[in-house]
Amino acid sequence: MSKSNNVYKDAFNRCLRLLDETKSLPSEPELGTLLGVSRTTVRSILSRMEETGLIAWNKRNKTVLRAPRPEDFFPEEETDSLAEIIERSFMRRLLAEGAEAGMQINELELAREIGVGTTSVREFLIRFSRFGLIEKRRNSHWVLKGFTRAFALELTEIREMFELRSAAAFAALPEDSAVWADLDRLEVEHRQLASEIATRFNEFSELDERFHRLIHRASHNRFIVDFYDVIAMIFHYHYQWNKAEERQRNEVAVQEHLAYIAALKSRDPGKVDAACRKHLKSARQTLLSSIPEGRQAQPA
Repeated sequence: MSKSNNVYKDAFNRCLRLLDETKSLPSEPELGTLLGVSRTTVRSILSRMEETGLIAWNKRNKTVLRAPRPEDFFPEEETDSLAEIIERSFMRRLLAEGAEAGMQINELELAREIGVGTTSVREFLIRFSRFGLIEKRRNSHWVLKGFTRAFALELTEIREMFELRSAAAFAALPEDSAVWADLDRLEVEHRQLASEIATRFNEFSELDERFHRLIHRASHNRFIVDFYDVIAMIFHYHYQWNKAEERQRNEVAVQEHLAYIAALKSRDPGKVDAACRKHLKSARQTLLSSIPEGRQAQPA
């Protein structure tokens, strides 16, 4: 599947979620800005929505005719955005090479490996570098820097604030929101993984990432969603560099996720808050245990 189709499908699904919140859609330029896509893509989205009876589209007027149903959405595995494709490829490469402080990253090689333009890779690396985890050098090279415990603690504080807010927003969504079908699918995947954890424990990281992304998207806050990209790259990959007791850690985390999912489905704010806090506490301990005491950042 082409990456442009992935971008279109991701934008289409996000536009469907907007229908849960409004009786009419904004103008094409505004919709393009909101979804981060071209006007041509916006028109393709609107055409499909009109064909499937979701909206009535008459020039500037776009009236919502019905709420989206689960079958209106493209499958999640077909909706990776270009940024997500680059992010996952980048993190897998770090893991494959050990992700040691001082490791060099060449943006031209990374772009060829992924099959995307160097501009997109460079934009991704620049965004990642804002948090001091990689540093630009000459000739399209970047250097991975070390992680400190102080940095990890600061990051966990932000993550906990964001996720507690997002989890509360998720539980308050209406029953006909499409996110509940997404949550059902993730619950099935968690139960399947739990039943085969002995041989599939190393598959948890990607499931973990998708689960938490779903929760953060419920915030409908672009800053929370954007910052979560950086949080995910650290929490959902960094502790993998320490393989000790990986199976046991992931087995516990799967069960915590299932309890978290049950709390979200209960729509009880107290249960959601307790399950979220318990899981975030475990995640904090896991991250900190992977960083030796006193580790300092790699010198520039």
